[in-house]
Amino acid sequence: MSQSQEAVRAAELVERHNRTARQEALPVGVLTPLSPPGDPVAGELCVRGAVLGARYAQERGLGPGVRLFLANDQVGADMEHMSRTAVGGLAKLAFLDRVSAVVGQWHLRTAPVVADVANDLGIPTFIENGHNTVNIGRRHIFRTYFSIADRAPLMASFVREHGWKRIALVAADTVFGQMLADTLEEALREAVSGVEVLRIDFEQDGVADLDPQLKTVAEFGPDLLLNAGVVRTNYMVIASAVAAGVLPGVPMMVCFPFPMRSQDYWRLSGEAGAGVVWPATRFSPDWPELSPVGRWFVDEYEKEFGGAPPDNSLNAFTDVVILAQAAAEGGTGREGLQRALEAGTFDTWRGPVSFDWSDSTGHHDTPEIVLMHYREVGDSAQDAVVVWPRESATGAYRMPTPRRPE
Repeated sequence: MSQSQEAVRAAELVERHNRTARQEALPVGVLTPLSPPGDPVAGELCVRGAVLGARYAQERGLGPGVRLFLANDQVGADMEHMSRTAVGGLAKLAFLDRVSAVVGQWHLRTAPVVADVANDLGIPTFIENGHNTVNIGRRHIFRTYFSIADRAPLMASFVREHGWKRIALVAADTVFGQMLADTLEEALREAVSGVEVLRIDFEQDGVADLDPQLKTVAEFGPDLLLNAGVVRTNYMVIASAVAAGVLPGVPMMVCFPFPMRSQDYWRLSGEAGAGVVWPATRFSPDWPELSPVGRWFVDEYEKEFGGAPPDNSLNAFTDVVILAQAAAEGGTGREGLQRALEAGTFDTWRGPVSFDWSDSTGHHDTPEIVLMHYREVGDSAQDAVVVWPRESATGAYRMPTPRRPE
């Protein structure tokens, strides 16, 4: 079976780094999607971040450094469920590579079962997707990113601020899409008096377009389009919204930070993408509170890969740098690493992070969340402005311009 281009590039990055790693370096597994039906672009971005994290640890002399082991969690996923193939990848990392920690999980369809098995095996594992409960009750699971439940109230309060009442919520039938839709719908009904939500769920697999669904949206006449599509269908929602006359003109909010991959975003959305709003951390190359760790990451990423690093890369970088600091205190074994993670405070791009255990939140140090906004066609991630919450805003929200009749 031939490998995807993303898998080939990712393997080359890991191999290049490992040639310089010390023999006694901390073994860290990167379990991530590198081929369809998963999102290989996201997986490659995770690998980039993990490699830069290992390089930072080596350059800064953090403990013995880090050696990376790669596993594509989608091998065989075209024949059996993603969760089974992801656990197979974890087993390879745990029993053959003998890793002491794991990073890189991306899909909500794979994360819960990976979390269960990693927790049973006692492997400290960082999971940085939007799943609401993946770390709850699992002592060996750690998080530094925000969940869907963290972002939904902020998105709902922005809707209330603008007086939008008629909301079209178009969601994929994946675990991520349905968790998004359920959590957002609940937050909207709690925050916005008199809200009307038109919710349309669609099948992710095998769908060729969403023209019928977006025609229904156009007939509804929404004040806001909430795009809860996932990989591939996130842009399909946009294309069908253009065909139906919903975009450009109706404000659009998307539910995860894919617009930050700005070159892909504008290539696939065109002018209809102007005005988009999305939830994100405060991270940006120009953020004045970026720590020295974050500044190193931004500079190295731009030098090696070009452009601003997206959240996938940032999260994997952060996790590997934390693990390297923990290994400097607790050693490279799983038990010592776990104790160090629970007891320590670690330098990251946003300052110190620690993992106090809570039965209700698990090990989760949540970053500040904001809503970002592209105001002009062709804006880059550096051009995006923070529009919400008000006290964090760096620019005003600009309503999209309706398309002129031909």
